[in-house]
Amino acid sequence: MKALKKVIAFVATSNPKRAKKFYELTLGLRLLHEDQYAIVFESAGTMVRVQIAPKVTPPQYTVLGWQVSDITNSVKSLQVKGVAFERYAWLEQNELGVWKTEGGKIAWFKDPDGNLLSLTEFV
Repeated sequence: MKALKKVIAFVATSNPKRAKKFYELTLGLRLLHEDQYAIVFESAGTMVRVQIAPKVTPPQYTVLGWQVSDITNSVKSLQVKGVAFERYAWLEQNELGVWKTEGGKIAWFKDPDGNLLSLTEFV
């Protein structure tokens, strides 16, 4: 459909102050706007709207992810900032929590509300 333009990514928070700190300071997204409904960031040309909700029940699947050129350095950089990467018993992950696939490498982490986020390095 020609009327569709840029994608807007959505994620939810029940604690806007904590979410703002995480997305702006930990992940380094650029803050665009905030009001009583959402905290809006920019990430590589994509708008990321962190919606404010009274309660967040995060799904058990990835809701938001970023493509990176060097997953090892990206993971280490976030670990220094206190981000813990997820471990899954059914996946063969390296010491950093990175899973290598045929198409690349993936690592998962959660935001303060428990939303599952990811980093992906494509080959």
